[in-house]
Amino acid sequence: MRAIRHNAVTHVGKVRKINEDSILALGDQNIWVVADGMGGYSGGDFASQTIVDAVAMLPLDLEPADRMVALRKAIFDAHQIILDEIESRGGGTIGAAVVALMISGQHLVCFWAGDCRLYRLRDGKIELLTSDHSLVAELVHAGQLTWDEAEHHPQSNAITRAVGVGDDLELDKIRGTLEPGDRFLLCSDGLNKYAGFEKLQQAITGAPIETVSEKLLNIALEGGGADNISIIVVDVA
Repeated sequence: MRAIRHNAVTHVGKVRKINEDSILALGDQNIWVVADGMGGYSGGDFASQTIVDAVAMLPLDLEPADRMVALRKAIFDAHQIILDEIESRGGGTIGAAVVALMISGQHLVCFWAGDCRLYRLRDGKIELLTSDHSLVAELVHAGQLTWDEAEHHPQSNAITRAVGVGDDLELDKIRGTLEPGDRFLLCSDGLNKYAGFEKLQQAITGAPIETVSEKLLNIALEGGGADNISIIVVDVA
């Protein structure tokens, strides 16, 4: 069994009064979640917390394949709970972007919706494993922008998919294999707004697991901290 360690932090930032992000680190199940809420006070924070609460309730004794199915189902359950809450409030917009990583043995699976991200640092090179569900992501895929350029586009915050938005939730999924020394970064866009690929790579290469999340947080705060900031770093030995 691989040795896996993690470090996590979430912060309201310098501008907003409410932290609408929620994070979850289940080290005993090797599941990590970042959710970035939308909908303002009592909306976005409700949505993101609903997601992590649903995942936190997963049974401890599931086999890996069953745990993966249960993780996906938990996010769908959260989607329905948020829809029910919207109806009880008489309408409005409540939702959350999410990225969830699960590791089992030599393998990983990631589910996501919206613009929360999963990066992997391997052999000193950083790679974005997810692809944002956003208007600017479509421009990136069309070759009109790079991911770093997209962060400064006027519509950079416009996401096209979120938990709690629309009747039917679409979750994207990727699978992969692990290599010793892999480092994974899950984050809300409150980090990558201020840290492009090169800056992220420099910041997390060689940084101790005990302090790497705070190091990344400081980059976002020093850059302006206009949004909530959530960061989870996972190391695979």
